[in-house]
Amino acid sequence: MDSKPSVAVVILNWNGRHYLEKYLPSVLASGYSNLKIVVADNNSSDDSVIFLEANYPDVNIICLAENYGFSKGYNLALRQIESEYFVLLNSDVAVTPGWICPIIELMESDTNIAACQPKILSAINPDTFEYAGASGGWIDKYGYPFCRGRVFDTCETDEGQYNDIAEIFWASGAAMFVRADAYKNCGGLDESFFAHQEEIDLCWRLKNAGYKIMVNPRSVVYHLGGGSLEQGNKRKIYLNFRNNLLLMQKNLHENERGKKINSRHFLNFAASIQFVLKGQFSNAMAVYRATKDFLKQKNSVSKFEEGNHKLTEMAGVYNGSLVSEYFLKKKRKFSEIVHLKK
Repeated sequence: MDSKPSVAVVILNWNGRHYLEKYLPSVLASGYSNLKIVVADNNSSDDSVIFLEANYPDVNIICLAENYGFSKGYNLALRQIESEYFVLLNSDVAVTPGWICPIIELMESDTNIAACQPKILSAINPDTFEYAGASGGWIDKYGYPFCRGRVFDTCETDEGQYNDIAEIFWASGAAMFVRADAYKNCGGLDESFFAHQEEIDLCWRLKNAGYKIMVNPRSVVYHLGGGSLEQGNKRKIYLNFRNNLLLMQKNLHENERGKKINSRHFLNFAASIQFVLKGQFSNAMAVYRATKDFLKQKNSVSKFEEGNHKLTEMAGVYNGSLVSEYFLKKKRKFSEIVHLKK
């Protein structure tokens, strides 16, 4: 019997046969003995499943009845998998040999660590941090997510500046290790999000429950990015703006919620004006629809009141305005904004 904890790498796929063909071989060469690899197919209309059955008989396949999106797709798949650890891995991620062990060893050393991510670099520009996670996710006091190595759309060159193992606010859904029992106990991913920022919501709930979220850059993966919705897509803009308001409504301490969400409404309005000035009217409309739909949904959102903590008391939170630092003060690097004690 293998003494290592069981790990299930679960890849959610939708019409991604070309990604599976390119990136799955690296996952199969992970070099971890107690490993199960699962592809959960969100009712693809391409030949993804046929391709897997013909070429990768050792890969477990879960066929879902329709395209449930990221959140529900993963929830349905993970209910069918028995493992001590889950790894939520995007289909457009190339992993490196030995990438699993450093993270599992870290999580095994501290049972309060619920989730952890590797360092995520760009598959296109391997010396550059990738947008979706970089070297660990942070958040500012108004709910804007950013990363060690990525602020808004600016991705830094990786020069080893964020190679320390650190506690963060959120781990990227592109390559997230999570304890199976913690995932289940916290209710998994919020299915109303469909896609985008659902991993931030999950990590926030885990932190409210007393867990820690970590990054271990000794593990490295390369993410293509934009596999489902590219940057600037109006659907992506809608989901990001709506979901960001939803996660604040759900997870902020009741003493912070109203004031900070009102501040975000003002900042979102300013963002929509910027879209208009650039002639990007469909993007401005996406922000408007996101706000409108949030206002419809906010009273039905479950709030985690009991035992939750103030945002500013948590690790991985910048108690300032990212918008001010980036757009007004022109600070483009994480290290220029967040000054950590050495």
